[in-house]
Amino acid sequence: MRALVLRLDAPMMSFGSVIVDHHGFTDFFPGVSMLTGMIGNALGWHHGDFEQLQSLQNSVDFAARWDVRPHRVIDYHTVDLGSPKMSRPGWTTRGETEHRAGGPAAKFGTHQRYRHYLVDGLMTVALGVAAEGYPDLDAIKEAFERPARPLFLGRKTCMPARPFLDPVSPIMKGTDLLTILGMVPVWNREGVPEQESRETWLCWTPREGEDGSWESRLVYDLRDWHNQLPVGSRWRREGMIGG
Repeated sequence: MRALVLRLDAPMMSFGSVIVDHHGFTDFFPGVSMLTGMIGNALGWHHGDFEQLQSLQNSVDFAARWDVRPHRVIDYHTVDLGSPKMSRPGWTTRGETEHRAGGPAAKFGTHQRYRHYLVDGLMTVALGVAAEGYPDLDAIKEAFERPARPLFLGRKTCMPARPFLDPVSPIMKGTDLLTILGMVPVWNREGVPEQESRETWLCWTPREGEDGSWESRLVYDLRDWHNQLPVGSRWRREGMIGG
């Protein structure tokens, strides 16, 4: 099979996870829906293109590795929805002023938010597309080379520090995504291949007949693109490999 080799490097990343109260948590690995949205954004698709996005999500698979492991930080911020400036028309993604319906606390008072981020990490991803048709791996590669819109890693504030594609081998071949990922050199913080092998933290989709000693986690990273809702779960393997 063929896979696209991505190098995800940014001062801050956020791989959305389950939101609890005022906390917007981040997983330590990207989700299938996030990668689907990232590809769709590069292609110039919109949220209304839900059939294309759903089809793409059904065919996307990946294996990911932390070459430089990040640390987690929490961004604390507040907004006073009762201040005079908040009564003026505002801009949102859909061009409408953003006010929540409900009780007084939904429109007025100081709201607190805690946004979780991964800082100073560098990740390598082997990305595969199972289904035939558009977009194939070559179309996705071209979209990442010349994206229709600015790309980001999770939240719009998480701008990448380098182009997504591996500068040496953007497309590689192998028996499966985990094998392909193992063929890609591990980078250091400066983006230079390391000479000696070391342990790295990986995730991948479980394979048939695989050794059951790896940790398996049930992750909720699928999306109903028609209704714009998180839905569904899948199993993910994680482990330290190499060294």
